[in-house]
Amino acid sequence: MMFWRILVGAMVAVMVLCIVYLLSRFHHFHCIQRLGIRHRFLSWLVCLIPLGQLSLFAMINVFTLIIVVLHLALFWALCDLFGWSWNRIRKRTIYPTRGQKKKVRRTPYYAGIMALVFCAVYLGVGWYNAHHIRQTQYSFTTEKDLQDPVRIAAIADSHLGITLDGASFGTMLEEVQQQKPDLLVIAGDFVDDDSTKEDMLEACAALGRFEAPYGIFFVFGNHDNGYYRYRDFSSQELRDALTSNGVQILEDEAVLVDDRFYVIGRQDRTAAGRASATALTEDLDPDKYQLMLDHQPNDYAVEAESGADLVISGHTHGGHIFPAGLIGLWTHANDRTYGTEQRGNTTFLVTSGVSGWAIPFKTGTFSEYVLIDVRP
Repeated sequence: MMFWRILVGAMVAVMVLCIVYLLSRFHHFHCIQRLGIRHRFLSWLVCLIPLGQLSLFAMINVFTLIIVVLHLALFWALCDLFGWSWNRIRKRTIYPTRGQKKKVRRTPYYAGIMALVFCAVYLGVGWYNAHHIRQTQYSFTTEKDLQDPVRIAAIADSHLGITLDGASFGTMLEEVQQQKPDLLVIAGDFVDDDSTKEDMLEACAALGRFEAPYGIFFVFGNHDNGYYRYRDFSSQELRDALTSNGVQILEDEAVLVDDRFYVIGRQDRTAAGRASATALTEDLDPDKYQLMLDHQPNDYAVEAESGADLVISGHTHGGHIFPAGLIGLWTHANDRTYGTEQRGNTTFLVTSGVSGWAIPFKTGTFSEYVLIDVRP
């Protein structure tokens, strides 16, 4: 609890500093400086207008506002530093030195213009990456007796209500359906605290229409049961909606599919008393292919020892907002942020997910669903 209080306190302090900094930067534009010659107080009030426009991002959620403000302040600081360095190189100064009378800027405030343009483009690309779902394809071979190739479609982290609602989730599934997968796996965080019952039911109905010969398998993520219990449906209603639409929920259990391969579903790391990966595989036929689903990619050492052939995870959103993915690795919160890794006979795959938590930008990655072809 103390850690989170310190973290929130630090974030508030950083936001206040960023807002003060941005206010001073907006005041540096030529037109506002001219206004300040006769109406100093009014010139500062005018600077509040663009800051007030930034506050509109809070209509999405407060986390989006924080991300926009932090990025704009960072870009502006970098552009100011570049402008200052450039003028030093050219032996020009556009700021009055101590003892000089302050004069109105006569040249355009290029650093400010650059900051606004760069930030808008950067976050615009991040918005596009979050809202446009790509297909990423992998192909693996196995020495086990799989008999015929198997095509797996994998999705994770839809966090319904952020960039996907129930209808757009269904549209995405229609695209996945065109790839004719043999089975569909959902690696957690299907819903979030802000998801609505209407979107949840519509997305579950879309799963019910999905045709996969070997079925649809689901494991819970850390957000699926909800943290704050204020959404308009319960965890049991989510379970009922999934199962009534033909989705098989796996909680520390393994299913033998068509007598050819296993699908093993782990409870999320946050679940009390979840079974170890080795306990889930110790009674399975080691000659059959083993596909394991684990929402959070942070138990690689044990899962490699368990004998699983392929482990699919989500949770990291591929890094989501740069440099969050690097921080997750440095702090050992995750064993991997994105892509594949081989440990012994086990292949690990982390998908960036079809959406992400709270923030409708992806500056460190992009949204995707995954197609995996496993061939004997």
